[in-house]
Amino acid sequence: MQRTASIRFASRSKRIVLGVVCLTLATAVWLSFMHVFFSTGCSDYYSEDGTGTKARQLAARHVALWTKPHLGRGEMARMRSSCAEWDLMARTFFVLALTNMSLREPDKQQLYLDVADRIIGETIRLEAEEGIYHFLMDYGQYGSFVNKPARSLFLDGEIALMLGARQMVKIREDYRPLLSQRVDMMIDYMSRSSVLSAESYPDECWTFCNSVALAAMTISDVLDGRNHSDFCSKWVETAKGELVDPQTGILYSSYTLDGVPKDGPEGSTVWMVSHCLQLVDEEFAKDQYIRAKRELARSFLGFGFAREWPESWKGPRDIDAGQVIPVLQASPSSSGLAFVAARSFGDTSLLKALLASLQLGGFSREKDDTLTFYTCNQLGEAVLLYSMATGPIWQKVKDSQPATKHQSGK
Repeated sequence: MQRTASIRFASRSKRIVLGVVCLTLATAVWLSFMHVFFSTGCSDYYSEDGTGTKARQLAARHVALWTKPHLGRGEMARMRSSCAEWDLMARTFFVLALTNMSLREPDKQQLYLDVADRIIGETIRLEAEEGIYHFLMDYGQYGSFVNKPARSLFLDGEIALMLGARQMVKIREDYRPLLSQRVDMMIDYMSRSSVLSAESYPDECWTFCNSVALAAMTISDVLDGRNHSDFCSKWVETAKGELVDPQTGILYSSYTLDGVPKDGPEGSTVWMVSHCLQLVDEEFAKDQYIRAKRELARSFLGFGFAREWPESWKGPRDIDAGQVIPVLQASPSSSGLAFVAARSFGDTSLLKALLASLQLGGFSREKDDTLTFYTCNQLGEAVLLYSMATGPIWQKVKDSQPATKHQSGK
């Protein structure tokens, strides 16, 4: 009797163990293929000629936010309560998306340009009425800008980039002096630094802002026939020599006017930097992208994401990273801007992995031909939209560069 019970117990134990093993294997197989169920064709988001369906839906939502102010005020207020910078950045990325889509969808060009003009006009008005601190985080007022009168390259660069991108679609005569004057001011302030960089905050230069400024200068040269290529080249050479983290080879994110590092390599900076530097030095831009991908891009079970910092960098965290996911160290900001860089460099494998994550964790809703991602704020969606639309403006600038590089100018 006891022997029979022992046999039954042993048999039951084997079945339990076998069941656990089978369940574990099944779970492992399911997890390994789970990303497939959250992957969607890139063509839904990206198109080489034209605009993907998802991009048009996302654009329609943001056009509504700007053409029906009662829809956008609440979202903008909530975003500004977290970070005033995001207000300006959301405007910039959306204008960049609109101008690219204007070239991709000629039938909607006037609508997109009208919205872009509304955003540009309001941004310049707010800067004039509220001052430079309106779009800066509070700590910008705690110190004193070294260069006087106080200016922020964050504002100058992004406003200049919007003005330039808009005119690459269609010239507006009233925008011409606004752009050229802003470029002159950026050159003036950047030239005062030993590392050819201007402050975004008191004695704080950001590589993100300086690369945006360089891209804006390059676009401006195409539009007005001047040539700042020597200055841009000197900036790159200076950056290579003084602003690169020796362990990763990636540009520091922030530094003083004298080039003393403050923040090390960051995903929320380097992805956009590599994108902007494509207009200035394609070889260096690609080098920065390759290094960023090696140090920051990760994949877990087929789902792609990007870290904010390389594993070798130990430093303070800031709001730019967003809510970093523990263990994986996945950063929403870095991952979002990785979309832009991956698209710029034609990195389909990284793009597909990032899209799988977006499908899994973006919690999207489609309604009335619009698309919303509940885990993104207005800036996050604008960045995603720009990654879907980017291409035509940058290509148009590159195609025009040979005619301007040998012209004399300031």
